[in-house]
Amino acid sequence: MTRVTAGEFQKEFGRFRSVAHREAVTITNHGRDDLVLLSAEEYQRLKSRDRQALHVSQLTEDELNEIAHAEIPAEAAQFNHEMD
Repeated sequence: MTRVTAGEFQKEFGRFRSVAHREAVTITNHGRDDLVLLSAEEYQRLKSRDRQALHVSQLTEDELNEIAHAEIPAEAAQFNHEMD
């Protein structure tokens, strides 16, 4: 991942635009990560994963095992009535 200051980004937008087609460009502001520039294609790929739903048959044995052995947080007890 390329890291650039906001000032450098403004001065060399065209260069970093090209870089963003290959990899993410992190833009910093006062030494802190502020924004990330991605290609539209990469953004769409990531966005499509937001609401990806899988059927249980698509889960691996390891994933099913992890779910079976997951610990339920105590604060979730308030929803137990929904299982009735």
